[in-house]
Amino acid sequence: MSPARTPRIVACLAYAGLIPFLALLAATCLDTPRSGIWQHLSLQYGAVILSFVGALHWGFAMSTQFISDRKRNVCYAWSVIPALLAWLALALDPLAGSALLATGFGVHYLQDWRLFRHAGLPAWYLPMRLQLSIVAAASLLGTSFAGHLRSML
Repeated sequence: MSPARTPRIVACLAYAGLIPFLALLAATCLDTPRSGIWQHLSLQYGAVILSFVGALHWGFAMSTQFISDRKRNVCYAWSVIPALLAWLALALDPLAGSALLATGFGVHYLQDWRLFRHAGLPAWYLPMRLQLSIVAAASLLGTSFAGHLRSML
């Protein structure tokens, strides 16, 4: 296996994690009477996933040997911020909450990129995270906008 190739189990699990985002987007578009339910489920799932990807940085801080103490402390500190953003997003209306979660995924990708340069992460990690972040953010925004439009009809 080349170093740039994502391990099969990682790819399967990571991309399967997008299924709820896409299914909830489809449900919001197709099931008008319950679009509000699908919007909230999408926000809840997005909050869980953003919290999960934030926690990756805690793991990197504990296991990466070749970063300075300062960078390690930044990883620890950053690792809890996505969970706090996710929690706040759940308290907002669906449009604002989805915008906050989508922003959180974007900012977290930038943190991944910063860490990638210093932590010796596998070559496949950053491209995969970009793809996952784009689909998650777009699905969250699409679900909220579709639900908002449906509620106006």
